[in-house]
Amino acid sequence: MTPPPDTGGHDDHDHEHGHDDHDYGEPSEEFALEEGAAVQLSVPEMDCPSCAGKVENSVRKLDAVEDVDPQVTTGTLTVTYDETSAGPEDVAERVEKAGYTVESGVGETTEKFTVPEMDCPSCAGKVEHALDDVDGVSTYQTQPTTGKVVVSYDQSRVSADDITRAIESAGYEVTETTVSAEGGGDEPVPTESVWRSTRATKTWISGGFTVLGLLFEFVLPGANPELLAAPVTLSGADALFLAAVVAGGQEIVEGGYYSLRNWNLDIDLLMSIAILGAVSVSLVFGEALYMEAATLAFLFSIAELLERYSMDKARNSLQELMDLSPDEATVRRDGEERTIPVDEVRVGDTVLVKPGEKIPMDGVVADGESAVNQAPITGESVPVDKTAGDEVYAGTVNEQGYLEIEVTSEAGDNTLSRIVEMVEDAQSNKTEREQFVERFAGYYTPLVVAFAVLVTLGSPALLGATQTEAIVYGLTLLVLACPCAFVISTPVSVVSGITSGAKNGVLIKGGNHLEAMGEVETVALDKTGTLTFGELTVTDVVPLGENTKEDVLRCARGLESRSEHPIGEAIVERAEEDEVGEREIADFESITGKGVKAELDGTKHYAGKPGLFEELGFDLSHVHAATDGGVVTQKSRQICERNRCLDLLEDLVPDLQSEGKTVILVGTEEEVEGVIAVADEVREQSKRAIERLHELGIERVVMLTGDNERTARAIAEAVGVDEFRAELLPEDKVEAVRELDEEYGSVAMVGDGVNDAPALATATVGIAMGAAGTDTALETADIALMGDDLSRLPYLYELSHDANGVIRQNIWVSLAAKAALALAVPFGLVPIWAAVLVGDAGMTLGVTGNAMRLSRIKPESEQ
Repeated sequence: MTPPPDTGGHDDHDHEHGHDDHDYGEPSEEFALEEGAAVQLSVPEMDCPSCAGKVENSVRKLDAVEDVDPQVTTGTLTVTYDETSAGPEDVAERVEKAGYTVESGVGETTEKFTVPEMDCPSCAGKVEHALDDVDGVSTYQTQPTTGKVVVSYDQSRVSADDITRAIESAGYEVTETTVSAEGGGDEPVPTESVWRSTRATKTWISGGFTVLGLLFEFVLPGANPELLAAPVTLSGADALFLAAVVAGGQEIVEGGYYSLRNWNLDIDLLMSIAILGAVSVSLVFGEALYMEAATLAFLFSIAELLERYSMDKARNSLQELMDLSPDEATVRRDGEERTIPVDEVRVGDTVLVKPGEKIPMDGVVADGESAVNQAPITGESVPVDKTAGDEVYAGTVNEQGYLEIEVTSEAGDNTLSRIVEMVEDAQSNKTEREQFVERFAGYYTPLVVAFAVLVTLGSPALLGATQTEAIVYGLTLLVLACPCAFVISTPVSVVSGITSGAKNGVLIKGGNHLEAMGEVETVALDKTGTLTFGELTVTDVVPLGENTKEDVLRCARGLESRSEHPIGEAIVERAEEDEVGEREIADFESITGKGVKAELDGTKHYAGKPGLFEELGFDLSHVHAATDGGVVTQKSRQICERNRCLDLLEDLVPDLQSEGKTVILVGTEEEVEGVIAVADEVREQSKRAIERLHELGIERVVMLTGDNERTARAIAEAVGVDEFRAELLPEDKVEAVRELDEEYGSVAMVGDGVNDAPALATATVGIAMGAAGTDTALETADIALMGDDLSRLPYLYELSHDANGVIRQNIWVSLAAKAALALAVPFGLVPIWAAVLVGDAGMTLGVTGNAMRLSRIKPESEQ
């Protein structure tokens, strides 16, 4: 890695950079609102705050620059400038002068560059500087956590090869671009193991020389020859230490050179000063600090490798999402089956999927039946049965049968691709804590450097230290001046939380939303489609007189088969499920607001509200009950003194309606044959989800619905919400959310993402449910529950709440550790190796490992 701080008021490294107090949104939206021209440059090597600082400082040397937005986690730099005084080429040139390569092809286009070695904010800063100097690049975004740089550029002025060269000029290799991928070029270069990289090889050589030097210095002093005599002494061990400095310090000093050229005070520059300072003092003043210089070069290189390893762990969590989709698909074209890359599959193609294979593209089942494991997309643990006409998603697994699927979207536009893209983009929406840390880092480094100077100059007089000890103290403090650990403490936690959520069917579209969800006090839930299935189903069939359930359903099916009302559709569907036969129907007529009538097998029948049968002259207070089981038998206990008589108006109908059900009577002009109750059934997991939210600390759960008071009350009591509000129009739901926010604090609103869009937008966090196949929900909500599984809601809250805790731990523990070490340095309690291994590498590994714990959180149903 190459760390963080910057002295130029560096504000943000994970998204399009802007130093004004504006919202951090999507780049295209944000910069469309800026005055002046905007250019986004791709600088993959800019992977740390320090690198971003170099880039920003270099770019700001242009008088025409109005705003600079280096984004470390995406490797992009967005610059707003006065186009009458400068052009994109001027900005790109400044980036390259910062030591970073800028990547850019005719007309405005956007490309993505893969830069595996850009793995820290400091590296991202270098890349951003390099992109700033490329003419023709409009905007860019660096993403150290994914090793990607997204660049928008003018192809008439710069090419992708130019951008690649610019990024590589900053010292970072570009292994893949969307240009080469789409053009069918070379396959992506796999990222090599950090422990087998060129940097690692140099580090091991440096370590070997260091160990040999220590051996001659302390174990075999008699075998340590003196190569130079006073005034400048040089022993064999010292020569080995110098060799260690050359091997391990080469890349450190190179990075420091780029930092110095752009007046960027980052870890590369600090470590270069420390190493070269120790060597200079040794060679010029005879203060033998060769061992300290070698130790710094070797241990800091180790720290860089450890940071790369830590960042790779964070990247792997996202890579696992990308790997869900297969690279090839078997399609049938012109009557022949052929296997082709998924990028060549076209909308309308028929894809063939055998048992056990992954479904390569979004589509609709054209032929075949199977159970499909949709857990990668929706988080559902139980495979879902799919038949002709059902929708399937790329990345899901065909468990059993053979499927032929008609493709409905391109490879880059399927549900899985959109999820991956949104997870990557989510990094640009920073949490408040992340923004605070990056602002703080701009002050931290200069303060510690100033403290190092004071300690070096003052410790001999105030603390009785020797001059050599004072210099070592100063060098140690320079090492601790790097705020890398707490700068990356938030980004790695956000990436871990967001990718963990995506694997469990929860799409969180920004670190700011993750943070906000963990702090909500109240959850508002829409009823229809959220707490309930959103579809009417038959819940009760009560036969009367000598009729059976089958008789009642057969008559009801005949009457409702020509009705387009949702109640009629529910009754027909239930009759079909029970395989109830059909009856001959004639003279069908809809009785507006009351029901329907028709002749069934020559006899006139009716189906409708109880009021319809009262108009027909029936005394609904004395209806004979049937004698066979179910609800009827229970109700028949309350018979009048005459032969098994039910009071429908005072007993059965009100009881069913109190449960939120709609009651339909079926009969002829002579007899009421039965009662059918229809309702939007409550989801099985709704009650437990609300209980779990309360267990996790949610203060209040409120149901909002446009349904009537009676139905709303029944559902509210069934699921256990604290409060319900009924008969609400969309604008009423918005007002209800505002009132809840004022009364209880932050509010999360859960709805279908379409009808509830205004309320979702008003809430602190808007959560869309069942969004896997809904483009609108994916785009409009802050968070999307991909499946129709409400158990994901308490999981989301637990994940977000724990993520906030992890972020707080990472920030304050790393900051406290740095402060404690820095204060202990003047008293000789912190050797220089401890500053590197504990203060830098150790804390970086610690915060990354702590962040990775979020991946262990699972929905309750999977624990």
